[in-house]
Amino acid sequence: MEKRVSTVARKTKETDISISLNIDGSGISNIETGNGFFDHMLDGFTRHGLFDLTVKAKGDLNVDCHHTVEDTGIVLGQAIAQAVGDKKGIKRYGSMILPMDETLVMCAIDLSGRPYFVMDGEFSSPMVGDFDTQMVREFFYAVSYSAGMNLHLRIITGHNDHHKIEALFKAFSKALDEATTIDLRITDVLSTKGAL
Repeated sequence: MEKRVSTVARKTKETDISISLNIDGSGISNIETGNGFFDHMLDGFTRHGLFDLTVKAKGDLNVDCHHTVEDTGIVLGQAIAQAVGDKKGIKRYGSMILPMDETLVMCAIDLSGRPYFVMDGEFSSPMVGDFDTQMVREFFYAVSYSAGMNLHLRIITGHNDHHKIEALFKAFSKALDEATTIDLRITDVLSTKGAL
């Protein structure tokens, strides 16, 4: 099987980001965004999805974490799309209902090539550590649109915002792992159209 790896870089006046992704990895991460909580979330995404991920991000954190988090989402989405390639043989769909202590979340993905994002869930605190909780929605929106994926996230129950956010990142990783899994019964792309 051809290696499903990618390297994407993006530089603007606000951020300088490079990401290397191996879809068929083993959960190895090397992440430096300058935001401790965000690093923790990306590490969880890597480990629980069994991806190998390197992220080097420099952004205007003196302003806030918005540009760094959103632009990392853009680059990660591009890296996912590049690594998956023509999508021949993949399951295409993935979903996960994931518990974390008192929290329960759902994630569902379709690697359809048609971006759409829906998130149902709120946070009670404006910040978790040095991370703005509003950026959860912005990050996943950026990933979904730059990857061309249909992404649904829902917080079913929960009180602790750290748990809610971490559960969303882990559920996303597990759903993405399933959606990108090769199924030998699928000889082309999983679509009646013949293309994704």
